[in-house]
Amino acid sequence: MNAIEHLDQRTWERATRTLLAKAIGEFAHERLLVPVREGAAYSLTGSGDRYRFTAARLRLDHWAVDPDSIRRETPDGSPLELDAAEFFVSFQGELGLSEEVLPVYLEEVASTVNRGAFQAHGDQPTSDELVEAGFQQIEAAMTGGHPCFVAGSGRLGFTSEDYLAYAPEAGAGTRLLWVAAPREHAVFAAAPGLDFAWLLETQLDADSREYFASMLTDRGLSFDDVFLIPVHPWQWHNKISVTFAAEIAAGRLILLGEGHDEYQAQQSIRTFFNRTRPGADYVKTALSVLNMGFMRGLSAEYMEVTPAICEFVADLVHGDETLKGAGVTVLRERAAVGYRHPVYTASAPKGSPYRKMLAGLWRESPVPFLAEGERAATMASLLHVDAEGRSFASALIERSGLDAAEWLRRYLDAYLVPLAHCFYRYGLVFMPHGENVILALKDGAVERVFLKDIGEECAVLDESTPVPEEIGRIRAEVPDDVRTLSILTDVVDCFLRFLSALLHTDGVLDESEFWRIAAAAVKDYQAAHPELGAEFDRFPLFADSFTLSCLNRLQLKNNQQMVNLENQEESLIYAGKLDNPLAEWR
Repeated sequence: MNAIEHLDQRTWERATRTLLAKAIGEFAHERLLVPVREGAAYSLTGSGDRYRFTAARLRLDHWAVDPDSIRRETPDGSPLELDAAEFFVSFQGELGLSEEVLPVYLEEVASTVNRGAFQAHGDQPTSDELVEAGFQQIEAAMTGGHPCFVAGSGRLGFTSEDYLAYAPEAGAGTRLLWVAAPREHAVFAAAPGLDFAWLLETQLDADSREYFASMLTDRGLSFDDVFLIPVHPWQWHNKISVTFAAEIAAGRLILLGEGHDEYQAQQSIRTFFNRTRPGADYVKTALSVLNMGFMRGLSAEYMEVTPAICEFVADLVHGDETLKGAGVTVLRERAAVGYRHPVYTASAPKGSPYRKMLAGLWRESPVPFLAEGERAATMASLLHVDAEGRSFASALIERSGLDAAEWLRRYLDAYLVPLAHCFYRYGLVFMPHGENVILALKDGAVERVFLKDIGEECAVLDESTPVPEEIGRIRAEVPDDVRTLSILTDVVDCFLRFLSALLHTDGVLDESEFWRIAAAAVKDYQAAHPELGAEFDRFPLFADSFTLSCLNRLQLKNNQQMVNLENQEESLIYAGKLDNPLAEWR
């Protein structure tokens, strides 16, 4: 397939409808746009045009917009062609898009529609076929991206050829480049009992080790003198070979070449799964591409304590009887390496993309932890809908042979209940969206979950939970009502809202029954842990309402860096309250 083969009018219109349906739904949910009821339909009036559509309004003020129903017209009712960019220009004021942000955001929108067109053009597997597919087939087939973010596949910096080579949905095999850096100019950190020799033996194949060693020998060096850093090919060609040219010339960076293992990009773009040796660790690389509100670099300094954070969280989770009973597994980030550029490190401000250009991270793969008969799938797959409109979740339920209510309860016991327990027992919270959780499936049913992306995405909110001084950055102080949002926003509103809507519109499970089962899972957990009663009262998950935290508003305000990673709570944007769907069942 060439880089523009998918760009035909029919496919582009289909992808545009999909994006506009998501935009209307999520912007209405975040109260940026206010659709007006017109009989059985709704309308939105912008600057010079009007949009009509049908939608189902569900719990949590969720708008399930029918893409095929969207019509654009002039004020006098004459039809206009749908155009994603024109939609955002028309509602620029309502969306709060500044003159500086708008053109960059429009580029991200165009890239997101392009992704949809690319996937719609090809022969995509059906949801029924994906039920029997392998881990990485499922990973590459996902079409939705993050369920909340409208411009979710910006990837600004990729050319059309880069897209075919490195986009997750392309499913292409990639070989990483490796550079060597003298140890005095680099930083390496690993979990207790692991060292750089372990990394070489387990994360590089024997032929690559031998070849890289010979190249170092030619320079009078050995593995004892350097650390090896994995580099995304795009990063090498577009950043390192140019921006770090002086370091290469001085011999402080030595290009060793490609390793032999073939990798596949995951949905997070900069993380790679080892297709040659699936049991080997994922490799996360620095990638100076703007995507979904951040430049996707990696900081050598920030990652220096990442393995220690992961060990702490894994020990806590794996040592807890309730969590062991649920089978929760933390995929540890076991080693990290990064280059300290002498000028950028000294002169660029903390958090600058210039300090995040050359680093790598190794995270455990779930494959060695799978039991007989289990298969892995990204949790994002539960929100996947195929070209025929069939959801993967519905296909899994059918494959399991379970009643939809029983299937859901098993999933919630594996996912929601462990997160609630971590929150109540330890004040430990994660960012457990679909891309950060992997499901262990057996015959279509969810057996248990793997939690990943721990080092950057977890926090300890309870001051009574001891945290080692060296990883003190994960301790956070937030008000009580904000604490509960780690469940009510991150889980209930930002994931379960979408799953509930899918099952409801599929006719598989009514939304009232969905939330009754979710409430029952939480109530049964709380009944089994009376010793935490004071915490349940202090942080009520059954409150009548909770604050609406708006993710798109963050990106619309600043799509270069949505939040301050040093103090994320301070950056959040709220817009009133949402009725809590769990409250009815308390």
